[in-house]
Amino acid sequence: MSFLKELLMGNEAIALGALRAGVQVVCGYPGTPSTEVLETVALRKHDGVYVEWSVNEKVALEVAAGASYSGVRTLVTMKQVGLNVASDPLMSLNYIGIKGGMVILVADDPGPISSQTEQDTRHFGKYARIPVFDPSSPEDVYTMVAEAFEYSEKYLTPVILRPTTRVCHGCAAIDVKEFSPPQKPAGFEKDSSRWVIFPRLSFAKKHVLVEREKTLGDEFSTYTKNRVSGSGKLGIACGGISAAYVAEALEILGTDCKILQISTPYPFPEKLAMDFMNSVEKVLVFEELDPVIEDALMMIRGKNSLKTEVLGKNTGNLPVAGEYSAEICVAALRELLGLSSEEKLASTADIPPLAVRPPVLCAGCPHRASFYAVKQAMKDKKAVFCGDIGCYTLGNAMPLDMVDTCLCMGAGITVSQGITRAKNGSVNFAFVGDSTFFHTGIAGVVNAVYNRTDMVLVVLDNSTTAMTGHQPHPGIGKTASGEVAGKISIEAVLKAVGVDWIREADPLNLDSTIEIVTEAAEQSGVRAIIFRSPCIAIVKKEKTCSVSENCIGCEVCTGVLGCPALSMKDGVAAISSGLCTGCGLCAAVCPMGAIV
Repeated sequence: MSFLKELLMGNEAIALGALRAGVQVVCGYPGTPSTEVLETVALRKHDGVYVEWSVNEKVALEVAAGASYSGVRTLVTMKQVGLNVASDPLMSLNYIGIKGGMVILVADDPGPISSQTEQDTRHFGKYARIPVFDPSSPEDVYTMVAEAFEYSEKYLTPVILRPTTRVCHGCAAIDVKEFSPPQKPAGFEKDSSRWVIFPRLSFAKKHVLVEREKTLGDEFSTYTKNRVSGSGKLGIACGGISAAYVAEALEILGTDCKILQISTPYPFPEKLAMDFMNSVEKVLVFEELDPVIEDALMMIRGKNSLKTEVLGKNTGNLPVAGEYSAEICVAALRELLGLSSEEKLASTADIPPLAVRPPVLCAGCPHRASFYAVKQAMKDKKAVFCGDIGCYTLGNAMPLDMVDTCLCMGAGITVSQGITRAKNGSVNFAFVGDSTFFHTGIAGVVNAVYNRTDMVLVVLDNSTTAMTGHQPHPGIGKTASGEVAGKISIEAVLKAVGVDWIREADPLNLDSTIEIVTEAAEQSGVRAIIFRSPCIAIVKKEKTCSVSENCIGCEVCTGVLGCPALSMKDGVAAISSGLCTGCGLCAAVCPMGAIV
């Protein structure tokens, strides 16, 4: 078989590994750090492969389930919080089972770097009784995808592939093999005793799942990516990217330890782990995020009356939150081995600390204008501003300070309703982006209309899914493959579900926008404002603003907007021509007319 060596990001490796394994249907919803997987499939796919950005993760998993029922290999992509949205079909799907192999790519985000939570998908696998594969590198994940498909079809179960951020976004030179030609699917075969979930079926299948867990645990004890290496009486257990950190740490320290690398945290390879624990006196466990491997080793220790000491997060030897690094591994090993910690690591001795860069809305972002208009319209009124997940969450930063709540996708609309029911006398606003509106926002609007809620819905329509890299959504009129598609009108959807008071505004026309918001605040029931202005990353920059000699240094522009293109220099306002997009918002707020 011919191959070509390519420098690939981990997410690209996942995509090409899936194509090599003969995947035919790929569905997902964008979310860092998983987004590039589906994008790469869309870019590199051959005829016979279908790709879609689904409306949300639940929909993506259900579409893939139908294809899998028909004998097609499927890949579903999402980030860890997206699995929460997909959990309803996931929990039932394992009882039903699949036909064509199904891999569910769930990217975890230690840190968290770009997520609401640090949740660990390995727990979800155990909870749903679904096998979990935990890759340690881009090279590792390229071959692991095909293996996951094979296990999926052998045991008729979906399989979770759980890379973390550094695996997803790390790069490596990989031998990319030819793609497998798509197989003609067998098609859906009617069998209500198999495909229709009833209590009797679930009860019977529960016994099958428990037995399969034991069988898979034994088989995973011989799986090549679960392995023991090294020597010594001090053992190290690790999984995922932590295996790379451990290897680097041992090289820095110039020492050797016996290492147990776990690539299938569920079902746990108990036989392999017990043999390893019998050969060492202590085990130090390195893993992101929760003590999953550590707890499994403790259970084995207790069940088999082993004397091996297990150390890690539970014992305070390692941090319980955040990303790990080679430096963290070195420090923990030095302490355990009694080595000196006075000498600085050569890799970090001369590196200055990273500059602090607080998250902020881009210069020229229309969301800044939207928030500012609402803030001005409501400055003399009691109001609560419920936010949502997206770029506009950054509206919480000073000086805007316009996001009072943020929970999860679509929740701004429903949380606002709950605040209304508390009757605190405020005008309650719910901000939602155009992509999030389609993701999980519509149901909340239906609930508000049905229950006659008094609230103002603000849809921030910037014509893209900006937070995750400008992917299309149902309101754009373009598919994941770039094909023309039906464009769904947000206004038409709002009208269809019973919202009667709807206004549109360009937030960069500040005065007229303030008037519309003021009018909305005076109405009752569910009223909606659609702020429509494209993301500055998808429109061509045509002009910039500049400061004239009329500037008196009052700092109003810098003090109320927080635009990164604005600063004070030598006592007057200054505008960075490299950042400014010419949106004109600063000119609109300048009391002296000094910005043109």
